[in-house]
Formats: sequence, C-alpha cells, structure tokens
Amino acid sequence: MKKRNPLLALLLPAMLLAGAAGCATAAAAPTGGASPNPYESPAFASAGAANLMEGIPSGGAAGKPADTAFIASMADFSVELFKKSAADKESSLVSPLSVMLALSMTANGADNETRAQMEGLLGGGIPLADLNEYLCRYLKELPCEEKARLTIANSIWLRDDDARLRVEPGFLQKNADYYNAAAYKSAFDPDTLDEINAWVNANTDGMIDKILDEINPDAVIYLINAIVFDAEWETAYNKNGIHEDIFTGIGGDRQNALFMYSEEHKYLDDGKASGFMKPYANGHYSFAALLPNEGLPIEAYIKTLTGTGLANTIKNAESTLVDASMPKFGYEYEIRMNDALIALGIPDAFDGDRADFNKMAASSYGNIYIGEVLHKTFISVDELGTKAGAVTKVEMEDIGAPEAKTVRLDRPFVFAIVENVTGLPVFIGTVMTVPSP
Repeated sequence: MKKRNPLLALLLPAMLLAGAAGCATAAAAPTGGASPNPYESPAFASAGAANLMEGIPSGGAAGKPADTAFIASMADFSVELFKKSAADKESSLVSPLSVMLALSMTANGADNETRAQMEGLLGGGIPLADLNEYLCRYLKELPCEEKARLTIANSIWLRDDDARLRVEPGFLQKNADYYNAAAYKSAFDPDTLDEINAWVNANTDGMIDKILDEINPDAVIYLINAIVFDAEWETAYNKNGIHEDIFTGIGGDRQNALFMYSEEHKYLDDGKASGFMKPYANGHYSFAALLPNEGLPIEAYIKTLTGTGLANTIKNAESTLVDASMPKFGYEYEIRMNDALIALGIPDAFDGDRADFNKMAASSYGNIYIGEVLHKTFISVDELGTKAGAVTKVEMEDIGAPEAKTVRLDRPFVFAIVENVTGLPVFIGTVMTVPSP
C-alpha cells in the first residue's frame, strides 16, 4: 500500500463539521439516488433473522437542533478519536460519526458509572438524553442529494437464546426512536455471520464487504453502524490537469503518483499547516486538506490538533485563489478501537466485572460488557469525486459459560441410580471391565 498523509483521516469529520446545519440520513438509500425519507428502513431484508421492529414505529423522536455546545463536543470527540487511532507509518481513516452513533446506541443500555463514563466521552458533559435528541435531529437534517449522497444505517443483532439472553424492550425502542435502528434476533450461527456481513455490504454500497470473520461464542449482541459518502466534485478535474509526479512517503521514499491540479478558492492556514477546501456538488460538503509546514513532522502536527482549533481553521478559511494539487488515492483501513476508547475514558464498559449494561440486557452466563469495537473504512478520491464508507461494530459479550470439565470413563468407575429428591441410590455398582464390541 502506498503511504499517504494520515491527516486525510480528517476528511469525513471535516466535511461533517464544516457547517452548523450538518445532518445525515438514518437509512441507506438505493445506490445513485437520494433518500426521500431519511427514516426509511435500512436497505436490507433478512432471510433468516427475525425482525423485532416489524410493525413497530421508529424514527419518531423530533430531536433537538444543533447548537454551539453540541458542535463543540462533536468536534472534540472527532479530533481526540482521530489522534488516538491514527497509524504511525500507514494511511489511516476514521469516521467519528460512525463510532459516535454505534457507541451512543450502546450507551442507551448502560447505567450508573458505566453510563457516566460514556456520557463524558460521547457528550463531553452533555447528558445522554440530550445527546440522543441532538443526534436524532442531526441525522435527519444532514443533506443527502443525488450528486452528494450521505447515508447512514444502524442495526442491532441479538442472540436467539431466551434462556441465555433477556433484552430490555425499552433499549430497542429508544434506539429505534432516535437512531432508526433495525433489530434482528438470530441464532448466531454461520447463517447469522453471512447475514450480518450482507447487511454491511448492502449498507456500504459494497465498499466494505464484511465486519465479522466469525461469530464469537461469547457474543450476545452486535450493534452496527454503516455510513456511505458518495459525491461528485462541484468542478471535476480536467483530464489535462492530471500528470504524473513524485509523492514522498512517510519514510522518505519517493513514489510515482498521478497528481490532480486545480484552482480552488478557499485557503486554510492554522499557523502550523496550510491547505485548501474543494467543494462537492450542491455545495453542502467539501474536501479539506492540511499540509504541515516544512520541518514539522506529521506526527508532531497531529498532536497539536484540537476540535476547537480545527473547526476554527475551517470556519475562517480565506477566500482567495489557490493553485492546488493532490494525488489520486484510495485505501482501506481497519482498527480495533478498544485501547483508544479505554484511554479516552470508558474503561468500565470493557471490563467484564465493572461494566453495567443492565438497561440493555441480562445474560444467564454472566455480566454483559463490550468485548470489541471494530472500525473499518474505505476511501477513493479521483478526478470525478469521492467515495467513502465506514462501519463500526460494537460486540457485546457475556462472561461466558464456565469452562467445561472433561471426564473420560476409560478405566474402572463407580455408578449409581439415585432417587432425585433424597439423592439416595436405588442401584449402585462399579464397572471394572466392558465387553468387546
């Protein structure tokens, strides 16, 4: 894989945070068109899993309009998550919005200290009840148009084992109301694996074909978010403006690349880096890029970033002519986010003893906790526009059944036939030898 500037991982949050009116559809629209109703059912029909939301209204909450507190908390979360998850020596990309939505759905099942920690990380002081309202409205209002499409889908998958798992109905209803989350009950067998991956593939336009390699035997719930961004440039690159040039990678290696040249009209400068913004069709989203100043390593620059600083840099873009060039690029990225999220302040959620998700479900096998948060992304930037996809999986596990003991009656043994109320033997004997087969 060719190494690229890891700052490009800011692409999706930068687009989402560039204006206070940002919002996304909560269900994936058919490829190539905008969703006329942002709260349609996700673009997926399960063949084997039971749809628990069939006939139950969803997306009914009105939500609360974005204000400065919400925008600031989202910006801080976006940048801090990026800083914790950016790779050292390879290109990386995260969708803070995808992670936010998957964890917010999860937080609706948390209680006590676990809930407080998740509120602190996700809302930055905004109570979860208010965060649900903000995100609900935000999702409804994010533009989604034919040439600049942003679609979002959420789903919850439950192990079909009533003796093991008891799910709180209020948890499912809340996530349906605020996040339009579909809910499925399934056997958590190979067919479930195929169905979950088919849901991911359908709701990322095939950019990400799977999120699971296997069903963990300790997994009892999967909460999954999928995002697609597919937009044309407002002004496509002229083929005469595409030339081969040299890109110097993170290790100093020189790589041949196809560069796209254009004239842009928004210049960025935060004192440590300079860059430009290139708008997508219809003017609701933009590509933003920042190149650290000569002598400032990319790793050092990333450490200086703050949510407020990034938002101000974009807000204060200077209107002037910019001769801009960038390489065509595209790559996939995958990160297990457990360590990053623990470091950001929610350790209890990942601790089998301390996690408190009693508002989500209860398992007869033991306490429920977050076993894994896995995040996958895809991006392709060329002369026509940008395609980006993201999936976040939150895997809820229980402590698990006690490890099975092994007994092999392969030598002389005692046996009894007992009466169960008293435990007294009706017969008792030994087996010293067995007949030949």
